[in-house]
Amino acid sequence: MNVVTSGVSLTVVDPAASRSFFTTHLGFREAEEAEGYVLLVRDDAAADLVLLERDPELPRPHRPGGGFADMAVSLTVTDVAAEHERLRRECPAVTGPLESEPWGELRFRLTDPNGVVVQLLEWQPPAGAPGRGAPAAGPGHRAPAAGPGRGRPSPPHATERY
Repeated sequence: MNVVTSGVSLTVVDPAASRSFFTTHLGFREAEEAEGYVLLVRDDAAADLVLLERDPELPRPHRPGGGFADMAVSLTVTDVAAEHERLRRECPAVTGPLESEPWGELRFRLTDPNGVVVQLLEWQPPAGAPGRGAPAAGPGHRAPAAGPGRGRPSPPHATERY
């Protein structure tokens, strides 16, 4: 298998609100749009985001804690502290403080108008850890793959709860 691109499909009540959030605050741009569908892309290593309009006739599934399907869109960035400060000034969507985890993850979360949780993070290997990238023992993380554009940690598995 040769994966040539990656994407995440998010079913939301108001795709236009999510589109505005991701394009205004997180640097995505609209690549395609049709009724009930928006494709957002970036020119860097971020996965594409597909926003699909949720059918209002379908019952909304109950999610403990009220989160969006117990998942988050994770974006590994450079200088996450600067992004935290910028987004705190720009929008009320920052829903948590900048936190440092023992395995080397510095992160914070924000929530879009549809309840989509976005986690921005940066890897800061603990003292004594070899090289860059994800340490071997972070919950829900695996070592980065080798090859061009792959020197970044893998995002949390979909089963990790946020």
